[in-house]
Amino acid sequence: MNSLRGSALSRRELLRTGTIVTAGLLAGPALAQINTGLPGLGHPTATAMPASPMTIRPDLFRRALTALQRHGDRIAHRDKMALVDFDLPSAQPRFHLVDLASGRSRSMLVAHGRGSDPEHTGFLERFSNEIGSEASSQGTYLTGDIYVGAHGRSRRLVGLDSTNSNVEPRAVVVHAAWYVGADMIAQHGKLGRSEGCFALSASDLEDTLASLGEGRMIYADKV
Repeated sequence: MNSLRGSALSRRELLRTGTIVTAGLLAGPALAQINTGLPGLGHPTATAMPASPMTIRPDLFRRALTALQRHGDRIAHRDKMALVDFDLPSAQPRFHLVDLASGRSRSMLVAHGRGSDPEHTGFLERFSNEIGSEASSQGTYLTGDIYVGAHGRSRRLVGLDSTNSNVEPRAVVVHAAWYVGADMIAQHGKLGRSEGCFALSASDLEDTLASLGEGRMIYADKV
């Protein structure tokens, strides 16, 4: 792998110093608010939106809650969700698992698609929904069943937005990959790239598959 460009290093340092990476809690009864109508999003008794966990930027969290409400009839389970912050470089934990019942969150490494980062800078430069693009897609995903494929145990996904409607024909899933892990960052300063899948480390995969389960939401975006 080539070394990162100077501009990418500068952006990484900026993001690193500007991002809080300690565990946080949601303020207030977030799960009850989400299950009965999101405050600030048309609920008749709306006063304020649930606060973002400290690991997640508030703008991204608000977009995810809006997506959760918009696709509520498709998402069977609203106790947990995952958010992917593609503004961050691949060297930073940017796949956030949020337990809306307890308010706790956990962040881990995730790769983006090579079509989103053709020069392999470590930063996602663009999204694509095109078949054959090998890029990451922006939008709301519904988690499906687990199957065993080329990458071992994996979870199928369904795209719920026009920006990721080709998830199924593109075979975009959640799986583990050898090129995701702290050792890759230590050697290369970034992760390897997927073909658009949410590729996690082998050590994070099983907990993620179990924690999300079927019928929950993953929201991926740049804010």
